[in-house]
Amino acid sequence: MPGRTNAERGQAVRAQLLTAARELIGEIGWNAVSTRILAERAGVRSGLVHYHFESLQALLRQAALEAMRGMLEGTAAFLTVSANPADGIEAMLSELDEYTGDDPVSLLFIEAYLAATRDPILHEQMQALVNEFRNAVAAALSDAGHRAPEAAAVIVMAVFDGFLLHKGLNPELSADRIAPELRKITDTRSNGAH
Repeated sequence: MPGRTNAERGQAVRAQLLTAARELIGEIGWNAVSTRILAERAGVRSGLVHYHFESLQALLRQAALEAMRGMLEGTAAFLTVSANPADGIEAMLSELDEYTGDDPVSLLFIEAYLAATRDPILHEQMQALVNEFRNAVAAALSDAGHRAPEAAAVIVMAVFDGFLLHKGLNPELSADRIAPELRKITDTRSNGAH
């Protein structure tokens, strides 16, 4: 585009590559994404992949982590607007209900989890991201007087991950069906220190 600096053009190409990577991971799977396919989807020359990123793996990592961070931060916002953390956690679960388990975002998460079992760098970065989210849940529960906030936060994370995985196998699964049980674990009125 005329009038843009080299830095602006470079940022635009990076953004195109990251968007294409997120789409492709969910569509064809992490291991099927090649430099050629990625460059074609992004509408750039394949040499630009390695010009802008250390490797294809580094690009895929960054794309997945940015998508995951955005979703987790957006979901965690429910905790800050809810008077009772159990309400916020239920709202998070309801938000997850929008995903089918076989949509591109769900598949991106599933693919990233699988890739992290083989990629120690991705594993470490995803672990930090998940820990940050779990700590936010535990802090909200602790602030509300939950007697076992860390344990409850671990259960919440496991339920969220399992919910997403199982929705792909069972489209009938809904937040309404499991929210009452999750509330029993997270509600501070029944799990409080008082």
